[in-house]
Amino acid sequence: MALATFGAGCFWGVEYFFREVEGVIDCTCGYMGGKDSYTRYAEVKTGTTGHAEVVQVEYDPNIVSYQRLLEVFWQNHNPTTLNQQGGDIGSQYRSAVFFHDKQQKHQAEVAKLALIKSAKWGSRQIVTEVVPCQQFHQAEAYHQDYLAKNELPSCHISY
Repeated sequence: MALATFGAGCFWGVEYFFREVEGVIDCTCGYMGGKDSYTRYAEVKTGTTGHAEVVQVEYDPNIVSYQRLLEVFWQNHNPTTLNQQGGDIGSQYRSAVFFHDKQQKHQAEVAKLALIKSAKWGSRQIVTEVVPCQQFHQAEAYHQDYLAKNELPSCHISY
């Protein structure tokens, strides 16, 4: 098994669309990229801790490639809005790929460059961070699989 970590706005929707991918074993909502060694939602939502809402994806690389996970990531959020996805505003909702090794870093950078060259977003700048994986803080239990547990429609938006 392997891990991938993505920030693409509210982690409820991010978790939802990754759970739909064949080869994904599990998804865990959490926080990454902040300055504190411990955090929780009440602090992260203030936007002052530096953490992003992320989903850590456990996947079987024999079934799904990291490249495919990157495609899902790019297809399901707007990588041109700095610190914002839809109505969620703040650095905790930033677009980020947290790579776990040099190969993931390379693949993420190549995918980002390909997206820029594709002109899919016109003249808008891709603001997605490609940064090293940091300490992962699992979000509170009520955030895990939130959309499915609460029978809410997906906040999945295809851009």
